[in-house]
Amino acid sequence: MRNQALEDNNMTDVQTRTDAELTDEPNRPGTASTRRVVLLGAGGLGAACVLAACGTGTTSTNSNGSDFSDNPAPAGSAGADSDGTGNTATGGSALALAADVPEGGGIIKGEYVITQPVAGTYKAFSKVCTHAGCDVNKVDAGEISCPCHNSKFSIETGQPTSGPATKALPETKVKKDGDNIVAA
Repeated sequence: MRNQALEDNNMTDVQTRTDAELTDEPNRPGTASTRRVVLLGAGGLGAACVLAACGTGTTSTNSNGSDFSDNPAPAGSAGADSDGTGNTATGGSALALAADVPEGGGIIKGEYVITQPVAGTYKAFSKVCTHAGCDVNKVDAGEISCPCHNSKFSIETGQPTSGPATKALPETKVKKDGDNIVAA
């Protein structure tokens, strides 16, 4: 008997509102479904993140790591000291200081690999590997190396010396002008 009384008390404690109160609740202001509120909030947050990622910044980094500007200067306005050295060149845009390019080696600067295979002879090649489009990352022992698949290229001709690459790095004609290596 005592168990029956406890069960009766428990049964009556479960329902504390009338059916009319339960059916009117969705129509009251400020009582939207919790699930609906959470989903709408999550959707709004997601949309805000997407829009923020599509921002209109003026500089960024592209997929191969080099900087670019989506608001470039007009053509021809970069000036001869575009390498930031403050030196000017008369033959073209300065790509590097000649003193920075070691004999029998080279440097990677801007979009180029600039080499000095023999004293006083300068070459410039694209830094983009012809195999898979990765940027080369090292000039050592007379070779330009690509880290992606270990292709190697000659510092004198840009021709592949090993690896999966079969095409030479595109060459840009350069010359020494004063203290600078400039596009010819």
